[in-house]
Amino acid sequence: MPDAPVAPITPSQILSSTDTQRHSQLETPVDQGSASPEAPHKTRPRMLRSLQGERVYVGSAASLSFLQLLRDTVTQHIGPSQFSHNVKLEDMLETEAPKNVSPDFEDQLDLQQRQALLRAYQIATSGFLYLMPDSELMQLLHNRRPDTSHAQYTTALLDVMIAIGAQSHKHDPTKVQIEHFFFARGQRRAFVSMLENPSLEMVCLFLLMSFYMLGACRRNAAFMYLGVAARAAVALGLHIDISGSLSVNEQHRSSILGRPPATASLRPESGASITEALQHNDLAEEGLAALYNLAQILDETITRLYSEKAASAQVAESILKKLKRWSDGLPESLLAPPGTEQECLAAQDRVIGSLHIACSYHFAVIVVTRPFLISALGVRLVRVHDNLAERHLGDVLSENPVHSRLALACTDSALYMLQTCLEIYRSNLLLGNMCILKAFIFAAALVVGFSLFSQKDPNPDLEEAFTGAIDILHMLSQQSAQAAHYYEILTFLRNAITEQRQRLSSQDQTSKSPYVSKLFSLNGRRASRQTEDGGTGSLATLTSPFDINSVSLEWEGMELPFWDSFPFTEETLPLQDRTSDMNPL
Repeated sequence: MPDAPVAPITPSQILSSTDTQRHSQLETPVDQGSASPEAPHKTRPRMLRSLQGERVYVGSAASLSFLQLLRDTVTQHIGPSQFSHNVKLEDMLETEAPKNVSPDFEDQLDLQQRQALLRAYQIATSGFLYLMPDSELMQLLHNRRPDTSHAQYTTALLDVMIAIGAQSHKHDPTKVQIEHFFFARGQRRAFVSMLENPSLEMVCLFLLMSFYMLGACRRNAAFMYLGVAARAAVALGLHIDISGSLSVNEQHRSSILGRPPATASLRPESGASITEALQHNDLAEEGLAALYNLAQILDETITRLYSEKAASAQVAESILKKLKRWSDGLPESLLAPPGTEQECLAAQDRVIGSLHIACSYHFAVIVVTRPFLISALGVRLVRVHDNLAERHLGDVLSENPVHSRLALACTDSALYMLQTCLEIYRSNLLLGNMCILKAFIFAAALVVGFSLFSQKDPNPDLEEAFTGAIDILHMLSQQSAQAAHYYEILTFLRNAITEQRQRLSSQDQTSKSPYVSKLFSLNGRRASRQTEDGGTGSLATLTSPFDINSVSLEWEGMELPFWDSFPFTEETLPLQDRTSDMNPL
């Protein structure tokens, strides 16, 4: 498919489409007079092994838990495949800390090079972090005085910022050495008595180290550093800009892994004051305020939808209304494309910030509606797979219309996110390492892939978006082992979708007569088509393909699912010197 320009997408377009008839269903509210139709949660919390062999928790709202469910589903419909059975261990993919850090780079970077790396840091964190104004940051760079104790803290901040800037560059061996050196030095300074003396600089430093660790494919370390920053912020009394950045980052990372955030109990007390106190003097503060409010809605989603045994459609629609009001209330300045008069780096900063805001919104919609997508597509898959739509079996396999509407919102939100990312990717504005964006893209691509797997006929829009997600992750994989693994998973899922389509196509071509079947094929002998009585008799085993309890692999007996050990079973991507950092899987 040619790389045609993708139309710009903004968060407010979540309910828009050229297919007005198809989307008119979304505007029909849940009947408030009847009981809210619930969708029992089919995803399950998981326990994986860390790099050191410790068990680590991944919640039911995490994309990894949804991935497990999708793997089980694919296995039930097409049998074992690389997508579902390419796992040998039960480890969470993590890279090891570099053991041989290059010698001192202090004297090898001039002021201009440092400024360039700090500018890259600002672009990489645009929308997610706002720790100080640009003028204050440059003042710190020019007024470094390592002979004072306070300067040790600010120097550590600059070190980690420079490391993040180097990490965000497209693969360059020199940049990798710079990244490792400055992060290692900043990390050492962070642990020299700083944990004993909480300070604003300490909160900023651990927040920055958490962001860096996420980009370095060390998610558990990122989660722990974020926890240190959160508790230190509590001890100090929350500073407005810092606490806003802290809450935004922790909520995003907690929802990605399905873990409860440490700052959740603080938000009701501090939320209004943070939103009101931000001066909104520039785009950075406007973006921070917007994402802070979104983080509160995302926190409510996890609490109200995923803490129960089933997701309430009424609760989901009430949260979607909040998200719609949030998107409608965004300042135009956050969504407007950069002007032609802006210099390249300023334009890229603005675009990446808007991209982070838009993708955060679409991710929130996905988290809200994904349980209903699972419910709706579970029924649809059975009907498509066994041609039960033609058998007039009444309501045995009818879709819940409310679940179908919410499932459509989930697919649309994933589609809009991938279209937006693809547009920025084709404009060559993405950085070499997008630490949070790659997780968002993976979550959206799983939703789109699931939808494609459940469809008999190709959907051009979904196909293009899914392929685009794979292309973006392939680009990011040159700098990120995590992106490389996401790329591998989605490539295997694409193969599974192709096999599913081939099976369904072959089924359609098979004679419907119960007296004869195709005898020979290079693809293997096809079983004769079941009679109507035989098909109906097997209905009980097919009506609930997503019932985890029906899977032969018992959760209780296994204690740990062995699916998500994230190995690279074959050398699919040249990760260059970064493969040496990875834990052998």
